[in-house]
Amino acid sequence: MTEELMTVQESILGDVFGIWFLIGAALVFFMQAGFAMVETGFTRAKNAGNIIMKNLMDFCIGTVMFILIGFSLLLGEDAMGLIGKPGFDIFTNYENFDWSNFVFNLVFCATTATIVSGAMAERTKFLSYCIYSGVISGLIYPIEAHWIWGGGWLAQLGFHDFAGSCAIHMVGGISALIGAKILGPRIGKFVKDKSGKVTKVNAFPGHSLTIGALGCFILWFGWYGFNGAAATTGPQLGSIFLTTTVAPAVATVVCMIFTWIKYGKPDVSMCLNASLAGLVGITAGCDVMDCFGAAMVGVVSGLLVVFGVWLLDHVLYIDDPVGAVAVHMMNGIWGTLAVGLFATETVPECSMNGLFYGGGFDLLGLQALGVVTVGAWTAITITVTFLIIKSTIGLRASVEEETRGLDITEHGLPSAYADFMPAGSSLSIFTGKSTEEEAPMEEAVPVVESRPHIERLPDAKNKYTKVSIVCKQGKFDVLKNALSDIGVTGFTVTNILGCGTQKGAGEMYRGVPIETTLLPKIKVEVVICKVPVETVVEAARKALYSGHIGDGKIFVYDVEDVVRVRTGESGYDALQDSEM
Repeated sequence: MTEELMTVQESILGDVFGIWFLIGAALVFFMQAGFAMVETGFTRAKNAGNIIMKNLMDFCIGTVMFILIGFSLLLGEDAMGLIGKPGFDIFTNYENFDWSNFVFNLVFCATTATIVSGAMAERTKFLSYCIYSGVISGLIYPIEAHWIWGGGWLAQLGFHDFAGSCAIHMVGGISALIGAKILGPRIGKFVKDKSGKVTKVNAFPGHSLTIGALGCFILWFGWYGFNGAAATTGPQLGSIFLTTTVAPAVATVVCMIFTWIKYGKPDVSMCLNASLAGLVGITAGCDVMDCFGAAMVGVVSGLLVVFGVWLLDHVLYIDDPVGAVAVHMMNGIWGTLAVGLFATETVPECSMNGLFYGGGFDLLGLQALGVVTVGAWTAITITVTFLIIKSTIGLRASVEEETRGLDITEHGLPSAYADFMPAGSSLSIFTGKSTEEEAPMEEAVPVVESRPHIERLPDAKNKYTKVSIVCKQGKFDVLKNALSDIGVTGFTVTNILGCGTQKGAGEMYRGVPIETTLLPKIKVEVVICKVPVETVVEAARKALYSGHIGDGKIFVYDVEDVVRVRTGESGYDALQDSEM
């Protein structure tokens, strides 16, 4: 009777953890929303729709690739410790198929692919993204994950990566680093002198830290499933939840203090990155570390993420908009090695000790071997993938597409925010060529005058003129320099939305044509007296002209008088020094 009760109890316990296994998989799937929000919030609004689409499609494309080849390469019958035997049991032997394991490993696979998206955001072709995302999900990740989790050679040696610091985060981070390097920085990120040396690094603030913070909290919440889903006992699960809480919390506090000291104020976006860095760092050893080990992982992660962002910006000159390399690659490596330092047998279900707990260097050396070999596999395969894409269909969006934003150019989406379409936070210069038919200057930059044609004598009435110039945001710097060259140094700039009467490409939303598309523009206004109107108009037209209808419009108005508030001067004297 006792044996029967024990059997029933074990069966119930097995069912409970089987259900938790699937709940954990669902939490990991929900992390896709977190990645989407972090990446969207940390980048500019003109690319928000593109980023949402990429985070949706890397899971959907990954599912297709995982069905076709990825799952069998990962968990198929082992072949010499290198790969799983390819097969189609999901179709040919469905009644005996391991459904839970498929779903569980699929959501982890999708995480690897989505990490790459952030570092290459705002300038990658959508088609190219779909292709390399499929390669990661179908080939690169499944093979190295087989080495670690599928009975491959690293697993046989005793390499330990419980939830993926190495198999997922380091692999995604290395792919992100190489992709961002091959792709090149966003326009305007780095300023170079004539010799090509970088002289300045520009910041491109994300358009919504609120959305980024929401993504961070979603990821932290989902990480309890990410780390804890494979737990097999209650005490083990409790310990995993503790370490998964301690490491990111400590990392965030350390980062806050460090940035407060280094920069004079605590850095919000860096602290959000630090939370994720601590989570990445604890992922490999969440089941074998105690509270002290988790805290030490957090301390290093909180500092490492700041160093990583600085290293990419100021030493390597690699543009990573969301800090993916610092968070995932660097802390993935650190977390994997930390197992060899802080693993302890005092933790439930653990039978290994790291260097600091009397275990010697054996485990640390094995962890280092895994980092090197998995890193080499990833670097070689992803580099080949990116270079093939670059040499065939191209990896990077055009200058015009990047300047206008990938929402409108890749997806026909004027804005991800509809009625609240932003006017853009970066004024980039577009100097590339377009396939549009060239138009004469009179049509591309028309001039509209609403003033009588009178002789401009020194004391004549109506001798002051306002010139209002409406143009594309990307032309602002060119226009500003042109006005400065003719002596106009004072002006007012306003962000506006508008559309012209010329025909444009028809856009669709849910299959319905959008009749009116408001586009972000700027309006530059100057009031002049000493500088001839014709000189201002001609300078503006030359600066704005690209040969395409829609370059802008110039409006000319008479001004009755001008008064300077500070001094009370009026007329000609009020315009001197600023010419505005």
